Amino acid sequence: MKNRIAKAWRSLPAALRKTIALVIGSTLIVTGLLLIILPGPFTMPLLILGLVVLALEFAWAEAMLIRVRQHGAKLNPKKLFKR
Repeated sequence: MKNRIAKAWRSLPAALRKTIALVIGSTLIVTGLLLIILPGPFTMPLLILGLVVLALEFAWAEAMLIRVRQHGAKLNPKKLFKR
């Protein structure tokens, strides 16, 4: 199933793939940013998912996603949620 989806994705023209990734990724990021201001859960997962979608087609998003992963690995949940 995963291979079939990947094959169908690669069969699309490059310009169409980039446009689809840009629209979906940007929508996820904007929604995540709006949830910072508006009350709502799932802010960070939407931002990261938007970066993942953008990283499928854009090198700058992949580099940013790598930096986010590195900073996320440094976080210690025990220090963050101290009692």
